[in-house]
Amino acid sequence: MSDLADAFSEPAFVPYLCVGDPSVERTKEYVEALVRGGADVVELGLPFSEPIAEGPTIQASVVRALEAGVTPDVYFNFVDSLDVDVPLVCMTYYNLIYQYGQAEGPRPFVERAAEVGISGFVVPDLPAEESGPLREACDEFGLDLVFIVAPTTKGERLERMMEQTSGYVYVQARLGTTGARDDVSYETSESLSRISQYEIPKAVGFGISSGDHAREIVAGGADGIIVGSALVDIVAEFGDAAGDDVPERLEAKARELKRGALDGISQRVPEPEGR
Repeated sequence: MSDLADAFSEPAFVPYLCVGDPSVERTKEYVEALVRGGADVVELGLPFSEPIAEGPTIQASVVRALEAGVTPDVYFNFVDSLDVDVPLVCMTYYNLIYQYGQAEGPRPFVERAAEVGISGFVVPDLPAEESGPLREACDEFGLDLVFIVAPTTKGERLERMMEQTSGYVYVQARLGTTGARDDVSYETSESLSRISQYEIPKAVGFGISSGDHAREIVAGGADGIIVGSALVDIVAEFGDAAGDDVPERLEAKARELKRGALDGISQRVPEPEGR
């Protein structure tokens, strides 16, 4: 079992931050705060100029990171400098992976990621049908490749995706782009039910912003929660103030979300006998 799968031994809290928003130095403080608050895995965004899966909150975070000068090499140096005892996942877009290094193809990027301690990848714009080279590189260097299952993903496409994914599967809670919401979408339970037969941890993301959301989603069968926009909102709102307390706010939010995920287990309805 991989480090990522091991992280789901209890309901997991998986936060996302874009590296370099507002600076590499501050991102390091933020990641450390999230881990203190209970993060089991951290998704670290490598900024790309066309983040098609992201809503306005994370798009703005990506712009700030790009303006701060974050490149793949800056990103890798940042990851190498981290001293946290949780698996790290690189979330980025395939063009950056494919174009990195002296030779085209994903292998140089994956090799460098493995060297600095990345455990896996989420690549929103990579179709499962075209993921063979990246899957092969991940297998060579012992990294996981996490796919995003949307509410509309069904049939042969779903089967192909689940054959290729490892570590955990990212269950998209609702259609559309990322962004904090006030409620849990009905599409979440439908998506979880559709992939319940697959023996892999299932982490739900897109729209989670509170401990109540986390509890409801885990009670509905999820193995973990992925939270990005609600955390990036804290960075954007409070990060410019003199003597800001963003790390403390992130740690407190992390504790709320992790506690909600753990509380969800007690509310889970047992499956009927014989299933």
